[in-house]
Amino acid sequence: MKKDDELSRRLFLGGLGAAGAVVITPAEAQTNDAAAAQEPAAVVLRVNGHTHRLRIEPRVTLLDCLRERLQLFGTKKGCDHGQCGACTVHVNGRRVNSCLTFAIMHQGDEITTIEGLAQNGRLHPMQAAFLEHDGFQCGYCTSGQIMSASALLKEPCGPNDDDVRECMSGNICRCGAYVNIVAAVQDVRRRA
Repeated sequence: MKKDDELSRRLFLGGLGAAGAVVITPAEAQTNDAAAAQEPAAVVLRVNGHTHRLRIEPRVTLLDCLRERLQLFGTKKGCDHGQCGACTVHVNGRRVNSCLTFAIMHQGDEITTIEGLAQNGRLHPMQAAFLEHDGFQCGYCTSGQIMSASALLKEPCGPNDDDVRECMSGNICRCGAYVNIVAAVQDVRRRA
């Protein structure tokens, strides 16, 4: 390798690094973007039939908003990565992992948590079936399991226990109460 080639490569790469730093990361733009991302926004959420007007940062998840701002502790924070299903709620009747979505995205949506599933003091049939069939042990995953199972009633799902297991596969029970959970879901499906 020639001495001139090494020198020109070094100069070239050094020039690219300096140009990239100026073009990609101006300090002023980063500061303004960070401040704008943290500035609270006015949000109107409809949760369990009630309208809530809040000021929250745009990056607040629906899960954290429900638990920390609205004091609805039935929705559990399990993995915080969308892998366990403990945080399942209904958004416009569909099940959603609330840890994976921002609260600000759900203005105008109808959000239902486990606290809003019972109506007029009567348990939802799925809640009653979970009690009847002992569909829980430690109870940590139970609200997410019930929310997922009650949404499943309106979704296409085959008639067999294996079909229910597949449809409920996004909800994990560390205690292993799956047999009783499936029994509860199938009981409600038979009665419907």
